[in-house]
Amino acid sequence: MTATRSETRPDRSDLPLPVRLGISWLTNALVLLIVTALLSGVTASGAVALLEAAAVFGILNTVLKPLLRLVTLPLAVLTLGLAWFFVSMLMLVITKAIVSGFDIHGFWTLVEATLIVWGVNLVLDFVPGPWQVTGKRRRRNRRRGA
Repeated sequence: MTATRSETRPDRSDLPLPVRLGISWLTNALVLLIVTALLSGVTASGAVALLEAAAVFGILNTVLKPLLRLVTLPLAVLTLGLAWFFVSMLMLVITKAIVSGFDIHGFWTLVEATLIVWGVNLVLDFVPGPWQVTGKRRRRNRRRGA
């Protein structure tokens, strides 16, 4: 009797919460590293500042962003979702304000950084990997039967 591919693949949702949170944190660090590498106006004073920014950014995206999206839902409907772009920008602004070694210089750099974060997350949504153990990515894979 042979096992099918889906039967032999471990269920990532069975990973302990600290492991899932750690992967999410490192994914945020990767996203912010890409932003700092691509944009000269986004800087991190070192690896510790980048990891701190990733932790703060992850917490904000998990706790505050859903609340803000709910509050701005009527405005998002009127603006065809554009309001939620500004909510995403706000997550970066708050991260910058909390983490002293993480800086974003200028409004247009903030816009570019938000677009890059959005783009990288879009790619991560569709590329299989360990980052798909939390949130939307895990639910999407569950629906696909992965």
